[in-house]
Amino acid sequence: MKVTFLGTGTSQGIPVIGSSHPVCLSTNPKDKRLRVSVMIEWKSYTFVIDCGPDFRQQMLRANCTKIDGIIFTHEHADHTAGLDDIRPFVHRQGDIPIYAHERVIGELEKRFDYIFETENRYPGAPSVIKNRITNNPFEIGEMLVQPVNGIHYNLQVFGYRFQDFAYLTDMNSIADEEMSKLQNLDVLVINALRVTSHPSHFNLDEALDIIDELKPKRAYLTHISHHLGFHDEVQQNLPKNVYLAYDNLQITI
Repeated sequence: MKVTFLGTGTSQGIPVIGSSHPVCLSTNPKDKRLRVSVMIEWKSYTFVIDCGPDFRQQMLRANCTKIDGIIFTHEHADHTAGLDDIRPFVHRQGDIPIYAHERVIGELEKRFDYIFETENRYPGAPSVIKNRITNNPFEIGEMLVQPVNGIHYNLQVFGYRFQDFAYLTDMNSIADEEMSKLQNLDVLVINALRVTSHPSHFNLDEALDIIDELKPKRAYLTHISHHLGFHDEVQQNLPKNVYLAYDNLQITI
């Protein structure tokens, strides 16, 4: 399995528009972060988790010409706003499967009503196949995926486990019964927004505490804001098996 970090930034991305913060002014490519998303490839399958407002740019940058589906963590704009940009895939492949909580599908139907319209559809509008996710495992591309419930302020969000790889973003708490789904991982990806506490995201210490409890072989931090600091400086102070993810990073599990 190959995982490509399409984006590793927070909801505004880095640099933030108009910001004079030193990290936003950095010339290090690793300090420039699009909105958070990953592409997961195995066998002949390619799936993307979330498609935010940078989706088009991310697909071009990754030279991606086919996707077998999009899996959503939750409905916030930085994770969903790029849905219209699946049009080139739809025109080549046909309807694109999407996988999401029933609540998230309902929100997408409101925001992108023309995509879900069944009568008098606008010519050229993208089209999808809806797959509603519950707490139960579901199968994609000959693989069983385990949803992992988390809380994002007061909103339920899904993380996902793919065999020995798990991806958690936009969480600030996970119940014990959900943590039990994350044992014996080769790779854990988890959000770590900044150093100071935040009401809807893990901060750095909270993410490191979860990593220490779960003890994956490797862990990668994502959904990073400029307030976490310069990539190279943060990386120097992380435990030896913990890495600060960056855009375009590819790992193999």
